[in-house]
Amino acid sequence: MVGLVAACSPGGGGAGTGGAPVAGGADQPIPDPTELRVFSVEELSAKVGCKPRIQVDAEDIRTGYCKTEHGEFFVNTFVSEKDKDVWMDRAPEYNPHLVGYRWTVLSKLEVLRALKGPLNGDLHLNDHRTKSPQPSRPAGGY
Repeated sequence: MVGLVAACSPGGGGAGTGGAPVAGGADQPIPDPTELRVFSVEELSAKVGCKPRIQVDAEDIRTGYCKTEHGEFFVNTFVSEKDKDVWMDRAPEYNPHLVGYRWTVLSKLEVLRALKGPLNGDLHLNDHRTKSPQPSRPAGGY
């Protein structure tokens, strides 16, 4: 019964949530609804005191440029998590990313560290699909 109520309520992870994760059983934590909120470029930028200059305003991605006391960065929002993953698969691996639900921020590492708290994002240094970046291993597994 609880699963039905959650799936039918706003942000409950049912149909129409744009691919939001759904709790699959007692051993899987139910996502915090605040983590699944969809933010616009403007809302994310405002959290760090910036009015963005929109660079891309397409159907599947929006990108804004910001400059604050912390430095310069780009805020990207996506229509779906899948669109975000496809975009990030093409992003250069050497660029760190701050990642949230259907958004990314790109900049230098020190800027992203300053923005991490206010934006409540995960810092990805290498592979965008892992929250805890691992140092790369030398060839041969040593």
